[in-house]
Amino acid sequence: MPEGLLERLDKGPLICAEGYLFEAERRGYLSAGEFVPQIALEHPEVLAQIHRDFRHAGSDVIQAFTYNGHREKMRVIGKEDLLEPLNRNALKIAKSVATEPMDGLPDALIAGNISNTNIWDPDDPEACAEARRMFEEMAGWAADEGADFIIGETFYWAAEAEAALAAIRSVGLPAVMMLAPMANDAMQEGTSVAECSRRLEAQGAAVVGMNCFRGPQTMWPLLSEVRAAVSCPVAALPVPYRTTAEQPTFFNLNDHGNCQCPAPHGRTFPTALDPLYCNRYEIRAFAERCLAAEINFLGVCCGASPVHIREIAEACGRIPPAARYRERMENHFMYGSNERIPEAYKALGDRA
Repeated sequence: MPEGLLERLDKGPLICAEGYLFEAERRGYLSAGEFVPQIALEHPEVLAQIHRDFRHAGSDVIQAFTYNGHREKMRVIGKEDLLEPLNRNALKIAKSVATEPMDGLPDALIAGNISNTNIWDPDDPEACAEARRMFEEMAGWAADEGADFIIGETFYWAAEAEAALAAIRSVGLPAVMMLAPMANDAMQEGTSVAECSRRLEAQGAAVVGMNCFRGPQTMWPLLSEVRAAVSCPVAALPVPYRTTAEQPTFFNLNDHGNCQCPAPHGRTFPTALDPLYCNRYEIRAFAERCLAAEINFLGVCCGASPVHIREIAEACGRIPPAARYRERMENHFMYGSNERIPEAYKALGDRA
């Protein structure tokens, strides 16, 4: 049997690329705001290539793109009848790319995915029951299609995360559970992220941690508390944006200083965040910080590009296929050191 999630984590870091929502939108195959992964049905070849690009960059996991592919989202866009085909096709695409021969790489692990439902309401038992039903059907499809484990992610209600974990456990697959607190630094019930993570571990999660909403700077303080609270592996998948203590999530980041053409909907999220992007070296530094703290399930969420995954892979001591194309500034026509570059061109560098 091939090695599974925990066997690979026992040997060292595991890299999991996410960020498919923003990447598919950037490529012109998904509508921002709506963020429903119809690409799995309408352009499966494009989704396969996105997975391929992230695997080439160093991802050990191919995560089926079923984020927001749940019954409520499909109802919002009037396509509930496509729910099961979308989920199953996304899982099949992930499986096909995970096992493709690629530069001598081992097969990638296949992750199913369930996420925040946007209907969880502790004062509405029927809404909570509906969310549980959504988790159960998606977890069942992931198990049917051969997922190695399931990621439950982007939960800001502690009880919703626990319900998602129960659904994953019911199909017998390992669970990676990731939380995404809003700007108040706690789950919506008031529970701390660390305490919620501790409870998820006690309820059987194989990995706990955080993803989305927060960039490296504002994820780290809460993430370090999670690491101290649990004994299981910890996941860290920030967004690649420069969130701050004053603006801890990417939902309310502003670009007041330099923006001459603001988004018509009045905020940078989600389509005008570009100037607030982390560079690749900031993502690498975050990965190195995580590794030093024994946080070993690593990736990048919404906004990720393959180059971020390559930086994480190299921080982990890997040489992914994409490393062949790491920058070689020594050959740049102005800033390089190659002996063939004329001194007159090098002199242009400071005034270019």
